[in-house]
Amino acid sequence: MDNKLYSEHIKLKNITINDPFWTNEQELVRNEVIPYQYEALHDRIDGAEKSYSVENFIKAGRVVEKLKNGEDVPVFPADKWCYDDKNTHPDAFRGWVFQDSDVYKWLEAVGYSLINHPDEALEEKADKIIDLICAAQLENGYLDTLYVINNRDEIFSNLKDFHELYCFGHLAEAAVSHYNATGKRKILDAACRFADLICKTFGEDKIRGYGGHEIAEMALIKLYDMTGKKEYLETAKFFIDERGKKPYYYDTVLGRTTVNDNYHYNQAHCEPRKQFEAVGHAVRGVYLYSGMADVAKRCNDEELFNACKKLIENIMHQKMYITGGIGSTVDGEAFTFNYDLPNDLAYSETCASIGLVFFARRMLEISPDAEIADTVERTLYNTVLSGMARDGKSFFYANPLEVLPEASHRDSRKHHVKPVRQKWFGCACCPPNLARMISSIGEYCFTENNDILYIHQFIGCEAKAKNADIEIISTYTENGRVHIKINPQKEFTLAVRIPKWCNNYKFSKPCEIKNSYAYFDIKSETEIYADFDMQVKMIKCSNRVRANIGKIAVTRGPFVYCIEEADNGKSLQMIKIKHRPEFRTDGDIIYAKGCREKECDILYSEWTNPEYTETEIKLIPYYKWGNRGENEMSVYISTL
Repeated sequence: MDNKLYSEHIKLKNITINDPFWTNEQELVRNEVIPYQYEALHDRIDGAEKSYSVENFIKAGRVVEKLKNGEDVPVFPADKWCYDDKNTHPDAFRGWVFQDSDVYKWLEAVGYSLINHPDEALEEKADKIIDLICAAQLENGYLDTLYVINNRDEIFSNLKDFHELYCFGHLAEAAVSHYNATGKRKILDAACRFADLICKTFGEDKIRGYGGHEIAEMALIKLYDMTGKKEYLETAKFFIDERGKKPYYYDTVLGRTTVNDNYHYNQAHCEPRKQFEAVGHAVRGVYLYSGMADVAKRCNDEELFNACKKLIENIMHQKMYITGGIGSTVDGEAFTFNYDLPNDLAYSETCASIGLVFFARRMLEISPDAEIADTVERTLYNTVLSGMARDGKSFFYANPLEVLPEASHRDSRKHHVKPVRQKWFGCACCPPNLARMISSIGEYCFTENNDILYIHQFIGCEAKAKNADIEIISTYTENGRVHIKINPQKEFTLAVRIPKWCNNYKFSKPCEIKNSYAYFDIKSETEIYADFDMQVKMIKCSNRVRANIGKIAVTRGPFVYCIEEADNGKSLQMIKIKHRPEFRTDGDIIYAKGCREKECDILYSEWTNPEYTETEIKLIPYYKWGNRGENEMSVYISTL
């Protein structure tokens, strides 16, 4: 590894998005999603599951005030993953053990939104939330409402299950976002005080533990980058180096001499440097891998980077849905085994795809790779956007590739597959994660070092890079066209990704094509026109994926398409697409000639040639499915 070649992403404050596609998504988040989620966190959405998040910070603030005054504070059990009105005292913590993180992710999204679009009223709401958060912090810097409210004596006693370090991670990321947006230090100082406590508590000669749900690693790196405090980098590296060592920390805490837990679930089965296959809980996995990439880059650690490289290759080549979804089973919300990608049982959690984008960007900063940038694109335009309704007020947790509403209601194996988006979730990690992802989309467009600026995503924007001012005028999602204007401060090289989906492309200037990037020597003010031919394609899956034998998926540009009952009638499994149909497009709708097999009610009968009727198949972008009430949906279509 040569750290002279490392890149940085362009910071959000130096990017202004003005894209016909993504500006609408960001405005939806700003005008609808963020206000809606604010109400949800305050438990003011009729018919939605309660959050309890803000309520917990208010309770914790009262406890801290009593402790300061020397008053007695009651102790409640801290022994469950979820606390509700029925199983806990009214004065105790309620919700999931990680409930604080929902508030932090909302606050992080607000920070990004304020960078994009200053808003005094929204900033005031954020300041009030910050006051509640900071009032709940103990004098030593500790901040987690479960233990502050219920039992201060059990702090850091169950790192595997109870998410204190996970909640810290989201606090730190929110603090950095808010500070970058406003310059206000209150929440940043609170996060640094908690980080200082963590650094004093964990290490070689201290507690040799690590979080069961990773994110503290990359959050500490964010604080390190902002403050330059080496302890944050050292502790992030310690959490990675200590993970998976034997005897397992979790076993020693519980007094066990033999392993009797499945540590693949939280990627603690072996040391991260020796992990080459993505396993366990998918969100935890990609959050860990993101932290690994962060540490590998800052420590110039080639061994750790090679592990990251093998992990992302395993995900992209054996464990990722065509939509960019990851995590194929509801059992543990987890990766399973290579090529196990069922459509109707898919979990494909929204948070997992967002985490994959985090991981991918960090890998692009170390070593630009067009396939990884393609994966970011595929994920953003499909599974990430699928997680949110077009009105911004309902959400998917899981993002399946095939849905039969009756099965979702009557088959317990498919209860996680929802035929319509939900108003909110008791475990609501995905909606605020979506808000922060879409609001910070600009940070995934570019990476740059002293000599080369890479354009990875073709989102219309104006950006101030180290070596140039860049403007991208994009109708990429509509017709594959991109106009790039460059006003350089010095000579440098511009590298433009060539999407894998594009067979035919044109550039208006001479360039060198290398590893799916077009390289241009920029010496003066320059304009480059790129034209990527957005042909409709039929994509087959490896025949090692049992669910998709004899089926294809339809794509156009970055978008994966699907069929819905609303357009094509019931029993979508009866629809067959012709081998080489003539596709017709109308805006973002695709039409294709096909057939519908005649249904047979006899359970078993001697085989005869099926009877077909001609039909026209209507396909819509996958991210738009489920916005017209309950109906069947399928990404993969059988072929004749």
